[in-house]
Amino acid sequence: MIEEKPVLEKTSEPEQPYISPQTKLPELTIKAVLLGAGLSVILSAANAYFGLFAGLTVSASIPAAVISMAILRLFRNSNILENNLVQTAASAGESLAAGVIFTIPALVIMGYWDEFNYWETTLIALTGGILGILFTIPLRNALIVKEKLKFPEGLATAEVLKTGEAGGKSIKFLLWGGLVGGLFKISEAVLNIWEGTFEKAAFLNQKVYLYLGLNLSPALVAVGYIVGLNIAFLVFLGGAISWYVAIPTYIATVGPPAGVTDPETMGIAIWSSQIRYLGVGAMVVGGLWALVNLRNSLSTAFTSGIEAFKAGSGQFKNRLRTEMDTPMSWVLIGIGVLVVPIFIIYLREIQQVTITALMAVIMVIAGFLFSAVAGYMAGLVGSSNNPISGVTIATILASALLLAALMGTADPGRGAAAAILIGAVVCCAAAIAGDNMQDLKAGYILGATPYKQQIMQVVGVTAGAFAIAPVLNYLLIGYGMGAPTEAQPDALAAPQATLMQSVAVGIFGGGLPWNMVTIGALIAVLIIAIDVFLEKQQSNFRMPILAVAVGLYLPLELDTSIFIGGLLAWAVQRYFKINNKFENTQSADIAGKAGLLLASGLITGEALMGILIAVGIVVSDLGQLQLFEEPIGEGYLGLAMLGLVIFGVYRTIIRTYQRSQK
Repeated sequence: MIEEKPVLEKTSEPEQPYISPQTKLPELTIKAVLLGAGLSVILSAANAYFGLFAGLTVSASIPAAVISMAILRLFRNSNILENNLVQTAASAGESLAAGVIFTIPALVIMGYWDEFNYWETTLIALTGGILGILFTIPLRNALIVKEKLKFPEGLATAEVLKTGEAGGKSIKFLLWGGLVGGLFKISEAVLNIWEGTFEKAAFLNQKVYLYLGLNLSPALVAVGYIVGLNIAFLVFLGGAISWYVAIPTYIATVGPPAGVTDPETMGIAIWSSQIRYLGVGAMVVGGLWALVNLRNSLSTAFTSGIEAFKAGSGQFKNRLRTEMDTPMSWVLIGIGVLVVPIFIIYLREIQQVTITALMAVIMVIAGFLFSAVAGYMAGLVGSSNNPISGVTIATILASALLLAALMGTADPGRGAAAAILIGAVVCCAAAIAGDNMQDLKAGYILGATPYKQQIMQVVGVTAGAFAIAPVLNYLLIGYGMGAPTEAQPDALAAPQATLMQSVAVGIFGGGLPWNMVTIGALIAVLIIAIDVFLEKQQSNFRMPILAVAVGLYLPLELDTSIFIGGLLAWAVQRYFKINNKFENTQSADIAGKAGLLLASGLITGEALMGILIAVGIVVSDLGQLQLFEEPIGEGYLGLAMLGLVIFGVYRTIIRTYQRSQK
């Protein structure tokens, strides 16, 4: 997983909290709890759809903060600390969705589940998410207060909240983006006005294969804009390796699939059955490299975590309000209680008490270790560079190997499912941990009460966990997941979950194309070597392998759209640089936030509309709403409309920049 989160750079943090520890403001209010829980459900649902569709997720902290400021402004008594708690809950739900969709859909894709079992899905999400919160509670004092790690997204969120006077104005960008994203999705998926993709392929002289694919989704362009040109380029590079090198080479050496003459169908068939497994090899190597590369961080995070647990987070007596963490006795009791439902779920799959107990212990150790790593890395380089998918696939790989050794491979489905469930808890915990620490950093800067933030994190996780299974089932019925079929041609790719399934099933004898997996691993080694060289050269351009691995595994049409968004971000930054004659960064900050909110709106609007369409498909016949039997213009109309949206986003950001200079 590459969980991309926007970073608004700040060079320093204030020495004193924004709100004095002696000042007592209403924080944990009923309206904050209700609003935070509601936003958690909405944003977790949106992130679930978009993560399954695109393989990437984006942060909800800043959009949630802006929405919270706009809504709470309608009340007579509201304050910045109350706003902070709302965004804390909302972003917790969004992060939980990432942990769920990168793992649990694998059980459906492999055919082990026919649907998302409500209570098992909910309990895995709930226990994994709350464990992530509990594991990081003692790390707040160690990493935020003592080591004073940067936590860039936390700094950015605090800055947005501190400039909350602009909240009423800023929300218009989020709303406009949401409206455009939603209307674009309706026009393509319901009204059938234009195609959802623009594809052209040719097979010249039965030798040379050519392909161009572009998904006509403003939300994908928005993701590329948020993650920036570096990451967007690497994702596209992965796709280019698959479609412009691997597929033509495969056709030249092996030949096209028997009976397939249509060039588009030919490329998709080869990619689905063979080439995408390059991404499996690359992701496995990337996950292992993440552990090797993070060995010092692992040691530091583990040591800090153990020391923090020994020291405890203290009681409330004789402490400043801004130093009150959840008591350590509660943390330890909570961890012990949550292991029970996890043990029961694992026992249903493994069916051997001794092995189940061992795997539960491994889950707790891995969950704590990788939660500490996620929190530590979030502080160093931000959540954008947190290798959560890497450590998750490493967990699933290790769990599958251990289970295969202990249980044998006579029942590959059950063994693979058990390994995925172990990875799911760890993934949810690690995803929440990085987000948790960013929110606690924002609270530290603003002068929030830590234990109240931690309560709201539990509120956000709980709300998201109880809502995620129905959302996934609607998406499964409405679109399908995994490889497209005749019945469900627009199936959500669920790339990470498909990858996790491939690894787990492959260990238990599932017949992976190991030649492709091996080649993908070799590609990863080459990319890692280049990145190490770039690091030694202190280059601003880096090549994290997990970004390339995701590109290898995503359809090229998605990679291309993300790359266009990266180019848009580069064009905007270049304009800022050329026109910043007075070296004043305030205008660029204002316009940059406008662009971030526009992009977030495009993503959220399309995602929520996608969920509503899935519900409509389940309960009604949306075909009656089609305006045309066939989309207009063979994709060219959609391409033109996407171009208009991109131009509109660019012009809006530039005009915001120009107005801020007056």
